[in-house]
Amino acid sequence: METLLTVRELRKTYRSGGGVFSQESEGTCFTAVDDVSFAVSCGETFAVVGESGCGKTTLARMLLRLIEPDSGEVRFDGSDLLTLHGEKLRAQRRQMQMIFQDPFASLNPRMRVGEIVAEPLAIHEPGLSAKERLMRTTAILQRVGLNEEALRRYPHEFSGGQRQRIGTARALILQPKLIVADEPVSALDVSVGAQVLLLQELQREFALTYIFISHSLPVVAQLATRIAVMRAGQFVEVGPAEEILRDPKQDYTRELLAAVPELPRA
Repeated sequence: METLLTVRELRKTYRSGGGVFSQESEGTCFTAVDDVSFAVSCGETFAVVGESGCGKTTLARMLLRLIEPDSGEVRFDGSDLLTLHGEKLRAQRRQMQMIFQDPFASLNPRMRVGEIVAEPLAIHEPGLSAKERLMRTTAILQRVGLNEEALRRYPHEFSGGQRQRIGTARALILQPKLIVADEPVSALDVSVGAQVLLLQELQREFALTYIFISHSLPVVAQLATRIAVMRAGQFVEVGPAEEILRDPKQDYTRELLAAVPELPRA
């Protein structure tokens, strides 16, 4: 399969401490992502799993340049993403969208849902008429299970799961090639099976490639084609989902699997 995304030696370090009342004037460094490299093919679901604080979300945000890496390379659809600016960066970004872990914090509470979901169209397709934007917004909301009435309501009027679907609709409205999904199942209020089924249906319907960030191995087992296990900013094991889940090579991966009562068939 054709490679859509290639990441080489991506690194991000944060400095902590060193405040006015700290004895350490320069603080200490914490490496959130440490020389991570991988590639993702068109149409696959590449899952990154690990415990909270291991660097998964920092990695996800760097892929879309929501956080700038200290060093490394991100090539998307043939372009070096880290060297792009202005209109060239905007053109690539419309092909890469993110579903955020916290669906409430990522939705503007002062905007109606119709405006939130249509906002990417206003930015990337300003030539669309108001009627065309409304038609596309209504259609994508319906596709994720929300009716036309949702257009006029505000985020606080919805449950956590409904807000997650609003975020999914916003990510899909530009019909991107890549979706980076940070714990996209965790806030949904229907059964896990229904959530997974929706994500699978959307992937087939829109020819999506997923990077799936999760701490839940049972969910990953149902969705992923390949899995990377992340610990302390590094990938400790990468391979086909079946291989990682049934015959892990690293002790840390075995520990993660041992903490799950029973995995579904991959």
